Amino acid sequence: MKIKEKDFIEIEFTGRIKDSQEIFDSNILEDIKKAELDIKEVKPFILSVGQKMLPDGFDKDLVEKEANKEYTLELKPEEAFGKRDKELIKMVPTKLFLEQKINPQRGMQLNLDGQIVKILSNSSGRTLIDFNHPLAGKEIIYNYKINRIIENENEKIDALFDFFFKQKLEYEIKDKKIIFKGLKKELKPYLQIYAPKIKEILNLELSLD
Repeated sequence: MKIKEKDFIEIEFTGRIKDSQEIFDSNILEDIKKAELDIKEVKPFILSVGQKMLPDGFDKDLVEKEANKEYTLELKPEEAFGKRDKELIKMVPTKLFLEQKINPQRGMQLNLDGQIVKILSNSSGRTLIDFNHPLAGKEIIYNYKINRIIENENEKIDALFDFFFKQKLEYEIKDKKIIFKGLKKELKPYLQIYAPKIKEILNLELSLD
């Protein structure tokens, strides 16, 4: 059976930078150890095809593929993590970092509001920051295997919650609705944001009352 958009699949993959063959991401234990990646939980990745849960070119490549087969994919920068954009290199006052008890140093990578940035220089009270994705401008190679197509509804829901919210939520499915159990109040606004997307993918509504 060939994969189509909105199918849920379980995949194993390793991503490399084409020029250097450096592994930058993987969910295969052998490759993670080889590259000494700081990945604590190693498991196959479950995703919904066509929902931008992977770089665009990788996501599109999954359509028409088959389970239990291995594939190799080469992506140009615009299909992977984007071209480098000079407009995304900005100078900011160093005091903004010092106020957060961060001493910015050249080459340092920081997480600013969920975005990875790189410090290019720091002098005279000013810091030059690169807001481009760390892999922007790079050609990428992915080796991947589609392990299986997911049919179980709970597995699909758990996969989306793990991707969007990075946690497992307790729920039951009733009358085409996902009804939560013991939902934390602070999570409701985030669930409301993603509710239309979840309905589009799963044809299930979120009950947040």
